[in-house]
Formats: sequence, C-alpha cells, structure tokens
Amino acid sequence: MAKPTYKELLESGAHLGHMKRKWNPKMSPYIFMERKGIHLIDLNKTIAGMEKAGQALQQVAKSGRKVMFVATKKQAKLTVSELARSVNMPYVTERWLGGMMTNFSTIKRSVKKMNNIDKLLADENVTSITKKERLTLTRERNKLEKVLGGIANMNRLPAAIFVVDIHHEHIAIKEAKKLGIKIFGIVDTNSDPTQVDFPIPANDDASKSIKTITNYMGEVIKEGLNERRLMKDAQKTQKAEAAAAPKAQAKPEAPAAETKPEA
Repeated sequence: MAKPTYKELLESGAHLGHMKRKWNPKMSPYIFMERKGIHLIDLNKTIAGMEKAGQALQQVAKSGRKVMFVATKKQAKLTVSELARSVNMPYVTERWLGGMMTNFSTIKRSVKKMNNIDKLLADENVTSITKKERLTLTRERNKLEKVLGGIANMNRLPAAIFVVDIHHEHIAIKEAKKLGIKIFGIVDTNSDPTQVDFPIPANDDASKSIKTITNYMGEVIKEGLNERRLMKDAQKTQKAEAAAAPKAQAKPEAPAAETKPEA
C-alpha cells in the first residue's frame, strides 16, 4: 500500500494550482512558489496530507462505518464512482441535493420509492400497468437513479465524506460540518483548508491528479476493510474455541480396562 511518490504526483500535475489572483491566503502554508502568475503546491505537504488522511480513513473503514465520496465535477465523476463501488462505499457524482445529509429521512423515502419502482417493473405478474405508465415509471426511476443511485444502499449517515474540490462542493461541506461528520478533501489554492478536517493540498481540476490521490484513498480503505474482516474471523475462532472448551472438560474419562489374572 505505497503512497504515490513525489515523481508520480509531479507527473500527474498535482502541484499546479490556480492563478495568483484567485488564491485563498489561508493556503499560504501549502504553496511552494509562484511561477508565471500560477501558484505551485508543495508536494511534500501533499504527501504528508495524504498520509494523515489515509491513516484516518483506514480506521473509519476498519470500524465498519461508511465514507461518502463527493465529486460532481466532470473530470472526477467516473474515477470517483468506480472507486466508491470497488470499496462498497456511497457516492454522489451528480447534483448534490440540498439536505442530502441534514434531511436524510426525506432522501431515504426517495430511495425507497426508487426501489419500489424497481420491484414493480421487475414483477412480470403485474398486468395492470399500461405501456405508457411503464414508460413514465421507467423515466422517473432513471431520474432518481442518476441522483440517488450512489447512496441507494446507505442506511445511515456516513462517518466521513471525501470531497474532490471543497470550493465546488461547499453545500456538502456545510452539511457535514453541521452534523459533525469528518471531512477529507483535495484542496486547491483557491480554497479554504480550514473548512476540512483532513486537507490534501493538490490540483483538484486535473483528472490525473484526482485519480492518483483518490486511488490511494481507495487502497487504504481496502486495507481497513481487510483488517476488519481478519479481526471478525479471529473473534469467531475465539468464540468457537471458548464454546468447545467446556464440552471437552465435561467429557467423562473412559474407565480403565480390566485385566484378567494369569492362570
């Protein structure tokens, strides 16, 4: 589970920030220099941020809690959705619905509605639906799937969110802060890193930069899930051994065989 190297981050363009006139002064500790009016990010700080965020995300996954990935930018959608599915985590890569976390009960009802439509359309025995009604239901279902498909299996609020471009996803950040949910995020030079619990200073516009960083986050989550599986297996083994021990102790010893005296 090796972190991306300095060279790999450099090749991905992770060091390229925004124009100086667009910068957020609070990003000053993460900026290495300015070149031709563009701020360059200190990749040593990027690596340190990735390491700190990775350790925390690994523990979240190990505890069995969920991490929601949020990335509605075009260049991040596919990478993030594939990653989230590979580790069985919820994700939002289309429009963020206001109240998606702060009004979670309403969102759950919409997800339930989508699942009910799925069951209705899949039931071949239902003959009361006309072709027009079926088409209308299909369109409604596809609309719900586009926005809510990534959180269809999320039964409760996540323990953390990982955000690509905290400036762009400011509504998600605001909701997470209100609920006390830990925030991890890629933070570019135009953003405020103090809005995030675990900032990773890097280019949040280049697809290669996004993929390099999020893939590492996926690896640490996989490691945490694997540790959880091993821990549960060990607990099952201990319980099985503990249950078998009293039975072994209670088993009576076989009587010694009698021997006939020699004639």
